[in-house]
Amino acid sequence: MPFTDYPEVNELLDGLLHQIQLILGTKLVGLYLYGSLVTDDFDRGISDVDLLAAISSDIDEDEFAQLQKMHHDIVDRNKEWDNRIEIAYLSVDALQTYNLRVSKLAIISPGEPFHVIEAGKDWLMNWYVVREKGIALFGPSPKTIIAPVTKEEFIQAVTDHAKSWKDWIEHIHSRPSQSYAILTMCRALYAYKNGEQVSKRQAALWAEKELPEWASLIRNALLWREGWREKGVDHEATFPETVRFVHFVVNQIFEK
Repeated sequence: MPFTDYPEVNELLDGLLHQIQLILGTKLVGLYLYGSLVTDDFDRGISDVDLLAAISSDIDEDEFAQLQKMHHDIVDRNKEWDNRIEIAYLSVDALQTYNLRVSKLAIISPGEPFHVIEAGKDWLMNWYVVREKGIALFGPSPKTIIAPVTKEEFIQAVTDHAKSWKDWIEHIHSRPSQSYAILTMCRALYAYKNGEQVSKRQAALWAEKELPEWASLIRNALLWREGWREKGVDHEATFPETVRFVHFVVNQIFEK
């Protein structure tokens, strides 16, 4: 049975699952699809493929090297997926205790090489979406793997994440990054107001009506998202308004 409505995505997922199983064997407990492909927001040619690999123990050096080569080879054979795959490898123990401590997370994501970081409560929003909406490509239901997240904890994580954008936005001037920031803030405000996570597109359409004074900027962000490969863009022309929008949404969330 195909995992998604997109044949090219299903082919990619089949290949990734097969290769990961060859490398990790029984150490792979589950592989879960989340992100735009499970929130009906996937855009061919633009959207990322987001996966969580739940493993029985941390990735060792040999496994890291093999997975690194696997990721390189997949993109080398399929250029259309370059910079569009995110896979996080995290132990089941860490997925049960992320709210209490930090653990080693091996991850490859758009714009970053395969590397190891420390992850804890700051990843709560991701694991909430995997637990509530993730599709199991292999293994048991994500609800049996990931510790429960209350709605209150999720909303707190959303607000903390939104607040951090007041600093982040000052350092990401490119038009695609502005689009990402605007749509992320729309989604944060939606989650804060409605208590649930929806796709960036759904949140943007809601925000256009909720914030009519910002409707033009939000519509532009959706267009910039689709035209991220465009050349000759004056990135600085729209940056001040993007900064104002980020600050406006943060103030909306923290005004009470």
